[in-house]
Amino acid sequence: MMQLRLRSDCDPALSPFVTRIADGVPQCAEDAILTSSEAGVLTYQAPHTNFQLRDVSPAEIAGDVLLIEPRRRIAHRLIRAASRHNTFLITEQCDQLCLMCSQPPKQHHEDMFGYYLSAAQLAPPGTQIGLSGGEPLLHKKGLFDFIDAASAARGDLNFHILTNGQHFDAGDLPWLRKHRERLLWGVPLYSSDPTTHDEIVGKPGAFARLSPNLALLGLAGAALELRTVVLRQNAPSLPGLADFITRHLPFAATWAIMQMERIGYGRMNWTRCFFDSSSDFASIGTAIDLMRARRQNVSLYNFPLCTVPRAYQDLAARSISDWKQKYLESCASCNLRMRCAGFFEWYREEDGFMEIGAR
Repeated sequence: MMQLRLRSDCDPALSPFVTRIADGVPQCAEDAILTSSEAGVLTYQAPHTNFQLRDVSPAEIAGDVLLIEPRRRIAHRLIRAASRHNTFLITEQCDQLCLMCSQPPKQHHEDMFGYYLSAAQLAPPGTQIGLSGGEPLLHKKGLFDFIDAASAARGDLNFHILTNGQHFDAGDLPWLRKHRERLLWGVPLYSSDPTTHDEIVGKPGAFARLSPNLALLGLAGAALELRTVVLRQNAPSLPGLADFITRHLPFAATWAIMQMERIGYGRMNWTRCFFDSSSDFASIGTAIDLMRARRQNVSLYNFPLCTVPRAYQDLAARSISDWKQKYLESCASCNLRMRCAGFFEWYREEDGFMEIGAR
């Protein structure tokens, strides 16, 4: 699995700081320059100090934006220049307990907006940055202020924000309209039946709160990506959800139907929740057909191509982030590998898809 944190050595008396690894000639004062590479240890000259990185090559991190934590001897790769999967974790707090959550919530919160703003200003041109949690809108003022500042400094940046949609209100409308060209809101909707949706997210009344907030996003002209993880609990009702979306949420930019991750609560509830789409694609296929018939966009996220019938494979995106993506031994001879999402790093063949193989 790709490393998002590197071993680092620096003066422990220093406060954490953000720097960018110069890719050739330094472009700004925050760029760090490689001064030596010996015995697997890279030494860089940053604006106010030297620091070292281990177990990585210069080429791997050229252009990356790092958060150096001297006391913890860690360097976080906040922006990887060669990747399109860069995400800032806003908080690990959340007010829902989704059955398949890959990032179970924690009570503690550490405000990182200052570091994230410094990193965003050093990002490559045209970068899209994911903002996730937990629930980012539990810290709505800090989030909105961060986006305001980042947008003012770098008008070329875009943000993909994952939120449960519980915390918008009418007072947000002017702000949502102001930034609608640069924000994509990823909001989960698991069923058109309120009881089923609330059961999956572990929060009574969640559907009732979500519905007017989705309408608010539509009123703002915001770009909306509806996200539905396929589970045993909601797979049979996906055609009904497709009908609901096309009738009530026609302004949604796309509907992402997603396979679950076997990590966090997803690992704890795998046997209870995992739906094997390689063995039974019927309800998913019917839902897709309805969306297509009504000319609304739909995508498949986290589906290996060998789990998807040929008629729907054009919808299967390479959506698994590169740092947590893997392929199986059987994938080596597959002709579709180069355009396949592959599998999550923590996927297990013994209790996963039952009907897969090289194509």
